[in-house]
Amino acid sequence: MSLKMSTLHLDTIYNEDCIEGMNKIPDNSIDLVITDPPFAIDFSSKRSNYNRTEKHVLTGYKEISSNKYYDFSIQWMKQVYRVLKNSGSMFVFSGWNNLKDILNALDTLNFITVNHIIWKYQFGVVTKRKFVTSHYHCLYVCKNDGKRKFSPYARFNKNERKTNGGGSFHYEDKEDVWFIKREYWTGDKKTPTKLPAEIIKKILQYTSEENDIVLDPFLGSGQTSFICKEMHRHYIGFEVVKEYYEFAKERLENGKYRIKTDETLISKIVHQSALFDK
Repeated sequence: MSLKMSTLHLDTIYNEDCIEGMNKIPDNSIDLVITDPPFAIDFSSKRSNYNRTEKHVLTGYKEISSNKYYDFSIQWMKQVYRVLKNSGSMFVFSGWNNLKDILNALDTLNFITVNHIIWKYQFGVVTKRKFVTSHYHCLYVCKNDGKRKFSPYARFNKNERKTNGGGSFHYEDKEDVWFIKREYWTGDKKTPTKLPAEIIKKILQYTSEENDIVLDPFLGSGQTSFICKEMHRHYIGFEVVKEYYEFAKERLENGKYRIKTDETLISKIVHQSALFDK
């Protein structure tokens, strides 16, 4: 299946700048956008206080300087607004540092804010002179609030209640503070940042349907595309860092959620040996 009047194809990811890539997508053709853009905080993916083994972390993270972040946000969001259907929505993840630029850019481009979600995770970066940040912001926005998709009982039945006189499951699940743990990929190949599968599944269940087209302009490890494939949504994504793109492509092609650091090297050696034998 192809995007009409486009050189791009569905269920495909591309190693290119998302602004250039989205320029090839037709107007009003995307159902949902889920994305986690660069931080603009002089991020170092291999810092010791992230408690990760350096050799497992892929290099090449492309940062945006803070003084250019608003203009950068306007550029990519302008393309998203154009390609998003009137019934579509976007979820943008952000730390607090440059949240003001993202909020201002959304307002400038006339996105409608549906919810400002707080994702509370289980740890934060160690600090000495300030409180530990252990949450992330997620802005749920749309073009037309009357036409956007939302399935309120996609995950829990309306009357489903907790045991022992507890409250409503679906009410708690729809609260705007999400307690979802970050994933530990100990000993596995990884990009510096990734959203947990549970967050992406939750967004897809509430705000999309099977065969919808989901776009991630900043693909990273390919989490959005991988979960979309599992949940029978079409996907398209862009990643400017070649190492990240290759990693995401490997996950999608092999159907492996997690890949050991040595697996890629072994696979290449086997492939090259087979070619030599021929």
